[in-house]
Amino acid sequence: MEKLYNTNSLSFQVFNELERQIINGVLTPGTSLTENRLCEQFSVSRTPVREALRMLEQKGLVQITPNKGAVVLGISEKDLTDIYTIRMYVEGLASRWAAQKITDEQLERLTEVVELQEFYQNRACSEQINDLDTRFHELIYEYSDSRTLQHTLSNLHHMIQHYRQRSFSSDGRAPKAIKEHRDILNALIAHDADLAEKLTVEHIANAHANLLSLIVK
Repeated sequence: MEKLYNTNSLSFQVFNELERQIINGVLTPGTSLTENRLCEQFSVSRTPVREALRMLEQKGLVQITPNKGAVVLGISEKDLTDIYTIRMYVEGLASRWAAQKITDEQLERLTEVVELQEFYQNRACSEQINDLDTRFHELIYEYSDSRTLQHTLSNLHHMIQHYRQRSFSSDGRAPKAIKEHRDILNALIAHDADLAEKLTVEHIANAHANLLSLIVK
């Protein structure tokens, strides 16, 4: 997040839970968030609730109207398209930089993640596959050796975590995604920055296309 918050404060705890519910679709766009109801729900005073709503507004997840309260905006289809488009460019860059800098030890860790995905795919263990998908991308961010890039991509992934899991769990997507991970891994092993970037861009584009096919159904 742009601003650093005290993660132990009541306001952050309320914000964190409301953000989770909005991102996961529990609180849908158009839902009214009244201070009185939220105070009762979280057993807190108005001050932490108001601060939590301001945090949500800063992230574009709610709209606050004076004397009327807050309304959930959520994540629109345009937001998803914007996020995936940004991911294509930035994650492509992450893979390019990772290919240039990745060590043998880091390659071993990344290889283990892909091999575990393939292992669990053969056993239809979707929860483990989803967790490993997140881990695969996080490691590439880390191996790009850019804190700024890693922070940016971590925030983007967090915002669409629910949609990523929905896409990855859809029929036929997991085997294709794991194959794409294997191809990206091979490009990183070869230290082929151009190919690693190209395959990553295609991987994100494929994930976005799959998600859109689910949303329009």
